[in-house]
Amino acid sequence: MKKKEAVKVTVFGVVQGVGFRPFVYRLAKKLELNGWVKNFGLGVEIWLEDSNSKKFSKFLDLLEKNKPPLSLIKEIKVKKVKAEGFKDFIIKKSEPGETFVFISPDISVCDECLKEMQNPQDRRYRYPFINCTNCGPRYTIVKSLPYDRDKTTMKDFIMCQECKEEYSNPLDRRYHAQPVACPICGPHVELKDARTGSKIENPIESAVALIKKGKILAVKGLGGFHLICDAFNEKAVLKLREIKERKTKPFALMAKSLEIAERFVEVTPEEGNFLLSPQRPIVLLKKRKEIPNIAPFLNEFGIMLPYTPLHYLLMEDLDLIVATSSNKKDAPIIKEEGEGVEELCDYVLTHNRPIFMRADDSVMKVVNKNPLFIRRARGFVPYPQEVPSELKVSSNLIALGGELKDTISIYKNGYIVTSQFLGDLDEYKNFQYFEEALQHLTHLFEVKPEIIISDLHPDFRTTRFAQKMNIPHFQIQHHFAHSLAPMIEHGISPKETVLGVSFDGFGYGDDGNAWGGEFLICNYSSYKRFAHFEYVHLPGGDLASKQPWRMALSYLYELFGEDIPNLDVFADIEKKKIKAVLSQIKYKINAPLTSSCGRLFDAISYLLGIAPLEVEYEAEAPMRLEAISFPVENEFYEFKLINKKPIQISFLPVVTSILNDLKNKKDVSLIASKFHSTIVQVIKEIAIFARGKFGIKTVSLSGGVFLNKIILSLCEKILEREGFRVIRSINYSPNDESLSIGQIAYGLIKLKELKNEQ
Repeated sequence: MKKKEAVKVTVFGVVQGVGFRPFVYRLAKKLELNGWVKNFGLGVEIWLEDSNSKKFSKFLDLLEKNKPPLSLIKEIKVKKVKAEGFKDFIIKKSEPGETFVFISPDISVCDECLKEMQNPQDRRYRYPFINCTNCGPRYTIVKSLPYDRDKTTMKDFIMCQECKEEYSNPLDRRYHAQPVACPICGPHVELKDARTGSKIENPIESAVALIKKGKILAVKGLGGFHLICDAFNEKAVLKLREIKERKTKPFALMAKSLEIAERFVEVTPEEGNFLLSPQRPIVLLKKRKEIPNIAPFLNEFGIMLPYTPLHYLLMEDLDLIVATSSNKKDAPIIKEEGEGVEELCDYVLTHNRPIFMRADDSVMKVVNKNPLFIRRARGFVPYPQEVPSELKVSSNLIALGGELKDTISIYKNGYIVTSQFLGDLDEYKNFQYFEEALQHLTHLFEVKPEIIISDLHPDFRTTRFAQKMNIPHFQIQHHFAHSLAPMIEHGISPKETVLGVSFDGFGYGDDGNAWGGEFLICNYSSYKRFAHFEYVHLPGGDLASKQPWRMALSYLYELFGEDIPNLDVFADIEKKKIKAVLSQIKYKINAPLTSSCGRLFDAISYLLGIAPLEVEYEAEAPMRLEAISFPVENEFYEFKLINKKPIQISFLPVVTSILNDLKNKKDVSLIASKFHSTIVQVIKEIAIFARGKFGIKTVSLSGGVFLNKIILSLCEKILEREGFRVIRSINYSPNDESLSIGQIAYGLIKLKELKNEQ
């Protein structure tokens, strides 16, 4: 008889909580291989024995080809070992130890579970917590790894005999599905009056009836509560606006189906694919039909489809609802009762499965067939990002991001894991959320940071937090970090120099000014400021970002001094206020300099009569400007390049031309569109200049301005036509959420350089 051979296979990636072990078990049984499979702290280990070693190759081939849909294999290591004479193939118990395994994000309920939930003969008929190995909660219920039930918020739900049999059977779809449950042994929903706390019978059917009556409900989902009301009940929507303290900020919608969504929005095939994907993000889609008070002054609705069994049950008799995050103004999403959710609604539809880590819905657009994240959270976190091999180090790093739209990133074993969107840290509760997420990520992945990286700004809370950590601390300029994020995502070599185009509202510059319209010649370790928007004053400092008319006055002052033209858009502002702002600029009193692209958009939006006197939310003025615009490629305004070091780009000729077009009663939409095109032409011209001087082949687009679909799509098209490789964030948002990723890149190269110097 031929001697048995054996191999030990180690699989690294998203391989826990996704049905990987039962898949391996079934595959080994099919090929008649003996041995075992088990979870361990770094992934999954497989031991294979057989007298025919060719079966091992076939096993490995099928392992990659037929892996479970939610799994993500990053690396496979195969080692020859001495056979131990196993007579069968088994699934071993998880092994404790060092933890660095990737876990699946929270995923929409799968089709098989939906069919069972809708089948009157099934024991989980209409059960709102139905799930299996291929779907359901993951990241939001996990307390620690390896991913086992006793390390999740399902620990206290003791499985009934039938659930236990499914959970223990490797051939069952629910084998080791940690949230597995049924009406007998699992979580349950209840509906309560928000004022009295009294319970209401038939919670789901009663909730639907209350929504139809115009009531506002808080509904507990995967990562927190939604506030829900009938999208067509104007009184309910206005009441929700009052509760949320939102005058114009758009609400997200949940549609019963793609077909219902298409009644109100246009949906491309790519957008439809994202709507229907297991991640179920909110997708911003062009309006086909207006619905009052949902997204005022904008041309898109944010729409998602149901993603939990509870959503599907609610939407059986509802077509379209508002489903917005249940947070008080500028605070994180509420994940449990006791955090004040009762103050925000009429009724609470809740359940007793605890949420361990809160996470908001992800929000995206689709640009040139690729995702453009506005907010990356549920459904996508904590997918890992591998770094280029030349940047890998053995140390553990953490990066804290900036101050607004913050995320945290950790680095370990060659991978970056980035947190969900955490919000603006200048609000105390969001900073608590930041600390909560940092503790969770470092605990979950057993990261003991040896290096911490933060923004250059001395007054950011993240900077001060890093300074107190008592470990080596690197700081990196804001727009440099922005530029590095797409570079590391796309695997750019440390040997390559790129043009980083970083456009946003604000970042602390090396000269102490407020940067935001930057062209950087950079690699991972350093940058040179090649060009920037010409400085103008920021009258009132931070107040100028909230009152766009101040930036309009700033640009007019550069053209006309204090003798500015009498424009209708200033009619509602007291003359003494205008005079005071002009004096601020003239005497440089609380009027710092800025090169911000975001503030230029504010100024143009206000001059065109699009922006309000005071914005309610960040980028409201630019978003309104984008909403009335359309892509034009060959019509743009003349701008001026000032031949200094760095090059300065003056938009004063643009403002002059816009004022003339307004005077001549030109169509405002065309003016806005030409302005968008002008920004793209500036990028093109500087890129060509940089190529001639430095041999630049790659352009990295980053910063919140590139959330503008018109700017981004035209940029990609025109620069690629000019022969450039264009990179931008695909798996992350280009706004300040990406700072922590760029910061990790900088930390890695600095560690490499320090090691080489030793």
